[in-house]
This record gives sequence, C-alpha cells and structure tokens, in this order.
Amino acid sequence: PLLELVQDDFQLYEDGEIQKIQYFSRGLASDTDVIPMHLGVLFDSSGSMERDGSFAKTAAIKFLNTLRYAEDMTLVDFDTEVRVGRYDQVDFPRLIERIRSVKTSGNTALYDALAVYLDGAFSQDGRKVLLLYTDGADTRSRTNLSEALELVKASDVTIYAIGFQKNLPSSARPVQRMRLQQVADLTGGRSFFPSDVDELDEIYEEISAELDGRYALGYVSENTKFDGRWRKIEVKIDKSRSDLKNIKNIVVRNREGYFAPFLEDEP
Repeated sequence: PLLELVQDDFQLYEDGEIQKIQYFSRGLASDTDVIPMHLGVLFDSSGSMERDGSFAKTAAIKFLNTLRYAEDMTLVDFDTEVRVGRYDQVDFPRLIERIRSVKTSGNTALYDALAVYLDGAFSQDGRKVLLLYTDGADTRSRTNLSEALELVKASDVTIYAIGFQKNLPSSARPVQRMRLQQVADLTGGRSFFPSDVDELDEIYEEISAELDGRYALGYVSENTKFDGRWRKIEVKIDKSRSDLKNIKNIVVRNREGYFAPFLEDEP
C-alpha cells in the first residue's frame, strides 16, 4: 500500500526559508471536479523518428487510455513545422485517429513545439501534465535550449519525457538524454528511455501511480518583493512522525522554483 501523508508531514522552503502551507490535496484523479486537469502530448513526427514512429504512436495512445479523467487533451505534433489541436474528452476517438494518421518527415522543431504548447497552457486553469515523445535531437527550432528551459521554468506544467534513443548515434545519446532529463526535472516530472514497446506498460504504471499519489501544496510567499527573480523551492518530509522515522527510501520531487511577479518600480 502507498504511504499516506498528511499536511503536517511536509516542510516547504523557498530560498531556504520555511513557508506556511495553506493548501493541501492528494492525487490528480480525486479532485478533478474542483481543480480540472489538462493533458498535453508533444509528439515528434520528424524524419529521425521514422523507425520509431509506430512505437511512439502506440506509446501515446496507450498512455492516453490510462488518464481518462483529463478535462481535455492538447496534441502538438511537430517536424519542421508545429501543429496544434485541442480535444475535449468526448472527442477522444478523433484524437486517437489524429495520432494514427501522423506521418514522419522533415526536421525536428522540438523547442518550438514546446514553446507553442506552453504558451497555450498558460491560459488554462488547473493542473497540467505534458507527455513528451521524442528522440530529443532538435535540428530546426528558432527557440534555443536556454530559451526553452526559461519557458519551462516560468510554466506550471509537469513534464514526463519519453525518449526514444535506439536509432540515435551512440555518441549523441548522452547529450540528448541529459537535455530531456533537464526539462522534466525542472517541473518535478521524470524522464524515461524505453528500448522496447513492452517496457511502456511498466512506465505508465509508474507515471499513473505517481500522478495518483501526487500531493499539491500551496502557500503565500513570505517574500513580498515583486522583483521577477527566480525563487528556489524545496520540499522535505518531516520524519518526526513515528511511522516515518525508519523509512529511508522516500524520494521527494517538486518543481525547482518559480519566477516572482515583476514590477518595474520595485527597488
């Protein structure tokens, strides 16, 4: 059974200063009537994904079938160009057909696609989860990696990256793997690098269990400056509770931080 934590089990720090937790909930599926969930899929349809195309389509469709409580789903498929479609839950069959009809060709505008998705997600209220399917090798974008990372940091989206590296040159794999990990880690998400479609079920079970066991913590910062600066967030588990003292393998992942609001006349 999963460990059940309560609000008092958490300690939340901003730039090293402890903050008072004022909002607490557990599990994405449990409170979607109050806080809607929006699911995004970034699907690499570039020529470099040609041999992994059917694998990636199967991966995307299988995952979409596990998260049927999302209010809507946004599909961004990209090669040299970026194409966007948003589907309500009742339009799920159309979304599946759209994924199946994607053809692989062209270059890889990964960072542009990420920027397009994040721009659209900014106007959505609620929780946002993005599944990113790619080999990670951007060859086309006007947006560079540094700019993409800044956009990720400014967003409130949790990103899970599924990287297909089987057909990349072995010399390119470590760099592309690191970049995908960097994108996911910034948001409190994770990255996976399956070599076979049979690994997907286990990966999806991990992601689904994590989303169902995810805790949402809210607070009002003690720092009242409107200086636009990056503020680092750290979440810890208070092990003073008797049944937590001897647990050694608790791993906490959270968003690394956020940008404070900005006012030009702030000293």
